Amino acid sequence: MSQSLASFAKINLFLHITGKRPDGYHDLFSLMTKITLADEMTLTFKVPGVRVFCNHPLVPQDQTNLAHRAATLFFRSCEKQKKNISVPGVAIDIRKHIPVGGGLGGGSSNAAAVLSTLNARCHDPFSQNELIKMGQHLGADVPFFLYGDTALATGMGETLNQVPKLFPIHVVVCDPGIAVSTASVFQNHDLCLTSSGKYTIETASNILSARQDVDIRPYLHNDLEAATFRVYPEVRVARDEIAQLLQRTVLMSGSGGSLFALFSDEKKAGHGYDRLLTHWAGGKKRVFLTALQQQ
Repeated sequence: MSQSLASFAKINLFLHITGKRPDGYHDLFSLMTKITLADEMTLTFKVPGVRVFCNHPLVPQDQTNLAHRAATLFFRSCEKQKKNISVPGVAIDIRKHIPVGGGLGGGSSNAAAVLSTLNARCHDPFSQNELIKMGQHLGADVPFFLYGDTALATGMGETLNQVPKLFPIHVVVCDPGIAVSTASVFQNHDLCLTSSGKYTIETASNILSARQDVDIRPYLHNDLEAATFRVYPEVRVARDEIAQLLQRTVLMSGSGGSLFALFSDEKKAGHGYDRLLTHWAGGKKRVFLTALQQQ
């Protein structure tokens, strides 16, 4: 028996780094939302063990794959807590559309999809909060995808708060064809160059106090851009090129290297998408026409 599902990407509409922990990890303050760009996944049950297959050459198919780790964690948690489940294992097939190493959370989304799908298939042995705690062991973005809706993320990304529905936005996402190492970006990040705490608090207050659709465009920001541009100068070149072609603000998602521009008008978004598609025809850069996905 198999089940097919979509595993959606995310973008960070703003991302502030607020501090560094003694263990070397960073605290953040970020507004995260899913977009309609998605990987295709098929989970096959009634098979022994855990297996992963993926069509992308840069995605591992062994125990280091996040989806594999998620399934393994789920079954071990069931065994440890003596949960009686009828699913002995799972085969996971991933067809990648989300750029790998692009700051769009593709691997984390895959892992969250595996956890939530296995939980539903096994008649919900774990609550959503329990799944989110599992997700914390897999990666900083996994709790967000398990949460399921636009959220303000704090801590390492594990503390999530609901926000009002955002103003409908269309998103042109650009993959410059550079797989960015998140670890390298954080190692090169200079906390002295991040935004002030005052700005962060004011931004949060504006978002949380709204009682209607929020236009997020004035708050776009990413503290990690400087570090990513320093390690991967090609991402900066792509950002500047896109901004010139689209004549609007272009932001990096997460630690990069994917870039995005927001449009309130669907037709204008389509024109921007077509312009980039034509400009980059035949090259390694990719363009996606998407939209915010909100519940």
